[in-house]
Amino acid sequence: MRILVVGAGATGGYFGGRLLQAGRDVTFLVRERRAALLAQHGLRIRSALGDADIAALPTVTVATLRESFDLVLLSCKAWDLPQAIEDITPALGEHGAVLPILNGLRQLDLLDARFGAGRVLGGQCVIAATLDADGAVRHLNRSHSLSFGERDGSDSERVRRIAQAMTGANFEPRASSTIVQDMWDKWVFLASLAGITCLMRAPVGDIVAAPGGREATLALLDDCRRVAAACGHEPHPSVLQRAREVLTEAGSTLSASMMRDLEHGGRIEADHVIGDLLARGEAQGMEMPLLRLAHAHLKAYEARRANR
Repeated sequence: MRILVVGAGATGGYFGGRLLQAGRDVTFLVRERRAALLAQHGLRIRSALGDADIAALPTVTVATLRESFDLVLLSCKAWDLPQAIEDITPALGEHGAVLPILNGLRQLDLLDARFGAGRVLGGQCVIAATLDADGAVRHLNRSHSLSFGERDGSDSERVRRIAQAMTGANFEPRASSTIVQDMWDKWVFLASLAGITCLMRAPVGDIVAAPGGREATLALLDDCRRVAAACGHEPHPSVLQRAREVLTEAGSTLSASMMRDLEHGGRIEADHVIGDLLARGEAQGMEMPLLRLAHAHLKAYEARRANR
């Protein structure tokens, strides 16, 4: 299976690098500046689960992309998605498929509109990783799973081929017959975590220790849960219970990467993670006061950032 990984940042670099380390046929589609850095230093992964130093990384740029691939692993930031869709178009052969591992679900609508729903798999990953100042991928915890599947739940030949290609690489692949529900489950949790930690500018433990913090956290989680339920994808009670436990854990240092991006003055995925969930709830005629407040807060930040 020929695999094109879009981007060699923290997420794409990690999973693509692990696949390449395991001997899979992987090429990275990168910008020219990143291509030059990778040609000079190679791809470096630093992880408690095993380091990797990969020289002579196979890369292409938009200008040099000529061949087609069986699978395009799409791991870009949400604001780069429209351009990424244009960039990968030449890479999709007659039977090629796209596996997006972005947060939320809006990517499915955009990819379906361009390539057709039959070419677009469901997917998600669970990992905390970042690029350090030298361009190395830093794996920040011990989670490194990647789930994928047909959105209708079927057991297809291409899903079996993807599972075979990913088995044996140093991460946890999982073929899922409930991938769309899995994506909703993650979205509900992530929107709750990002919304409350950005609003409060604090990690979970500090929020729940503050007067009213625990109640606000659970109210936001319930807003997100109700949107998922209205859209036909309410998380299972066990999933919600786990989310409540994580989001209200005393002393927890957990915060969303969006909060860290916000504190550093960076770009954020406000519309993709929070705004799209809010819009889906509004389409159902719902009231979501905490979710609306979280979105307003993030949009105010974006407006202030744009005017600097």
